[in-house]
Amino acid sequence: MAIDRDCGMTSLDGLAPAAALFYSLADPVRLSIVQRLARGEARVVDLTRELGLAQSTISKHLACLRGCKLVDYRAEGRQSFYFIAAPELLDLLRSAEHLLSATDRAVALCPTYGTAAGGAQVGVCTPDAQVRA
Repeated sequence: MAIDRDCGMTSLDGLAPAAALFYSLADPVRLSIVQRLARGEARVVDLTRELGLAQSTISKHLACLRGCKLVDYRAEGRQSFYFIAAPELLDLLRSAEHLLSATDRAVALCPTYGTAAGGAQVGVCTPDAQVRA
């Protein structure tokens, strides 16, 4: 997906990978996992303790992020240490923070996806919705 003022319109099919990327990050739990992993590697037990979530919840969201190739792990003995697999993800999230700041977080008022939308669940990652390489 090229976003350039001089380019023509990208077809909807051409935008599907970008939409899948943003969809994979559309869950607050996944964002909190990515935010924590931005500080360094962590095991599932570390994430459950630090984020206050169930092991099954953390594992499900890590599987989604791994399926999208945003997160990976390395084994050390019987332990798995998760890390950000694509450093560009951190650049994307920094850009998102700048955009949120520039718009005074107005997206929170969006009637469809904002926090006022009644807690509508967006970004649900199911095996069928994961991006496959």
